[in-house]
Amino acid sequence: MFAVIKTGGKQYRVAADDVLKIEKVVGEVGDIVTIGSVLAFGEGENVTIGAPFVDGASVAAEVVAQGKAPTVIAFKKRRRQNSRRTRGHRQLLTTVRISEILTDGAKPSKKAAAKKEAPKADAKKDEAPKAEAAKAETAAAPLFKAPKGKGDDLTEIKGIGPVAAGQLNEQGITTFKQVAGLSDEDIVRIDEAMPFSADQIKDWREQAKELAK
Repeated sequence: MFAVIKTGGKQYRVAADDVLKIEKVVGEVGDIVTIGSVLAFGEGENVTIGAPFVDGASVAAEVVAQGKAPTVIAFKKRRRQNSRRTRGHRQLLTTVRISEILTDGAKPSKKAAAKKEAPKADAKKDEAPKAEAAKAETAAAPLFKAPKGKGDDLTEIKGIGPVAAGQLNEQGITTFKQVAGLSDEDIVRIDEAMPFSADQIKDWREQAKELAK
């Protein structure tokens, strides 16, 4: 049996045990998610087509992994206008394995995988809260140490708007000199922790070298 489903604005032809990547759906690895937008289903020449969806039909899928697609760069330049703009986008994706195709309002028969319980700590009870507090403090710490004094207006770098400038300031990046001095390792850290692509940041670095002069 196969089905044609719609999710994330795209259509997919699926069958049981198929593995595919779709736009992000909420769920942890091992969870069972239900896709209710079924355009058609059938087996062989016996096909039921919806108008636009088939009533009571759905597809159950197990979440295999959550991830991101490769970065897509959009670059726009106006001739003789000293204007250029770079935008990056990384689509969030979910890898799923089709469990079963359901009809007539049936519910998924497969249950979500049991979550592994955290092992009980044998250490002193007072040490656990301290460790969690230290971890939270580390996670909340900015990526870089902001220099003393007034920072630069990072929005002078093409591609950095007020929102992006505020996010960079929160991570300790406040001057053109800092942006110009970012190493490739720094760019990787920013790419992993913030919604900016590596290509975007490298373009900002080149612009900042001129502005820092």
